[in-house]
Amino acid sequence: MGRRLSVRPAHDSVLLLAFGGPTRSGDIRPFLDNVLRGKPVPPQRYEEVVRHYEAVGGASPLNRLTFAQAEALRDRLARDGPPLPVYVGMRHWEPSIAGTLATMAREGRRRAVALVLAAHRSAASWEAYLRAVEEGRREAGSAAPAVDYVAPWSDHPLFIEAVAARTGEAVRRVPPGRREQAAIVFTAHSIPLEMSRRSSYAESLERSAHLAGDRLGVRSWSVAYTSRSGSPADPWLEPALDDALKALRGRGVRDVVVSPIGFVSDHVEVLYDLDIEARRTAQTLGLGFFRAGTAGDHPAFNDMMLALVRDAVARG
Repeated sequence: MGRRLSVRPAHDSVLLLAFGGPTRSGDIRPFLDNVLRGKPVPPQRYEEVVRHYEAVGGASPLNRLTFAQAEALRDRLARDGPPLPVYVGMRHWEPSIAGTLATMAREGRRRAVALVLAAHRSAASWEAYLRAVEEGRREAGSAAPAVDYVAPWSDHPLFIEAVAARTGEAVRRVPPGRREQAAIVFTAHSIPLEMSRRSSYAESLERSAHLAGDRLGVRSWSVAYTSRSGSPADPWLEPALDDALKALRGRGVRDVVVSPIGFVSDHVEVLYDLDIEARRTAQTLGLGFFRAGTAGDHPAFNDMMLALVRDAVARG
């Protein structure tokens, strides 16, 4: 008697995964409670982050931008195929990953292609999403869709194109007589040094920056880190952006272009840490400060999402 073969269903949906953020001022504390659950954060640090959100308008644009990315991907899939529905799940806000998977189960979705909207992988930016998806699938029960992930994309040519395009736009805002001498600094969220070692996070960022610099035709650039938290005694990735700005000014640099290569879309780590905090430091130092846009709303980024999903479907 022949052995029965197990055949996996074809992909019938796409799942975009993002961090999430508060959509109004009344959401800030519930959102932070969700993010920090089980973590011993000093009250003063908690209140400091609340003030950061208040300083950028009392909300994060991340949810809105993620749904715009989903719509752009949905349009491309409808145009170029396969015409799959696109769902959104947030790790720390609504719609939650678990809630979205439950919806997908109710609607009969059996196998999804998932794309985590974080280019550079670490325990915080990759493994945590995998755990959240598996927990959501367990909650949804036997009807939960299987989930396959797209290939790594931190060095994907279309991602690099989007980063370079946004960085180039910022370079062109530097006064013409000083443009050639402007320093380019690619920034990303700092993480503990040991976490970076386990995931090659810093190496991945350096490679993305190198490729973006090559595409821009610049030979000199640097990487600096923002948004550090945790115990001051624990080693985290350095240099901090403020320290990098001081070092550049000490070398006679007059203008800096800061490109948030580690952030797909604007949220508080960009709108506060770069647009307010780093800009204030630059002004104090007498540095011209030009912040590049994030890559996630560039057409090349949307084209990359389409390519990644189609590749995953073809591999299926």
